[in-house]
Amino acid sequence: MIKTVGVIGAGRMGMPIVGHLNRAGFEVLVSERDSGRWTDIKERGGHCVELAELASRAEVVLICVGYEVEVRELLCAPGGLIELAPPGAIIAVLSTTHPKSMIEFAQLGEERDLIIMDSTVCRGAWAADEGTLLSFVGGEEKVVDRLEPVMRAYSSDVVHTGGIGTAQASRAANNQILWACLVANHEALALAQTYDVNIVALRQALLSSSATNGSLSAWGKQTMAWAEDDMAIVSEMAVESGLSLPQSGVVREVCRALKPRRYRLEEYGR
Repeated sequence: MIKTVGVIGAGRMGMPIVGHLNRAGFEVLVSERDSGRWTDIKERGGHCVELAELASRAEVVLICVGYEVEVRELLCAPGGLIELAPPGAIIAVLSTTHPKSMIEFAQLGEERDLIIMDSTVCRGAWAADEGTLLSFVGGEEKVVDRLEPVMRAYSSDVVHTGGIGTAQASRAANNQILWACLVANHEALALAQTYDVNIVALRQALLSSSATNGSLSAWGKQTMAWAEDDMAIVSEMAVESGLSLPQSGVVREVCRALKPRRYRLEEYGR
């Protein structure tokens, strides 16, 4: 039974996960560079430690940083997790990366008898606060079974998507649909508003119609912080797979322009 979990990155997603893990009975070790977050970490039951101590003590390490380049540095740089973690440790990457990168990381881990797997999360920051995230996880079933109690601390739903990299591919599919729906919602509501439709009433009605979607129910909450990066990975995956995804390309460009003006319907399309 896993007793000690390490969390690297106590940002918008990682911070609430620390608290959920603590409440679930795990000892939680946290590596966070921003000292301004240390008090909050401690109040949520986490113990702030250096990366080397976290790597040596944690049976499971959750990587919750913002970008793939940071994941690569944490794993592969001199003094990184692949070098520091003891044989048998599980390193789960919650951060968004390219699926092929996860396969690369897993192979590097195997050389040191480490298990590196993808365990991505969806549903947004409010679900992280509530402990109701959706976790996709890729890897061997026996390892997923070991990791599941950890994921259940902050996830209401856990889906084993297949082998290494499939959780990242599943997250990419989620992101494609999420951002496409957000763009469609803006266009539909902006058009309706020009005809003096009561937008509040319309949105509520649409939530019970065939047009319902997750981004419509979360209207006003999404920051779009990662939209362009998410769609960049989708674009790269499509090119490598030989698929033409014209809508995804358009959504990526629209998201770039929409992010600073999101939810301001009076400005959309003008």
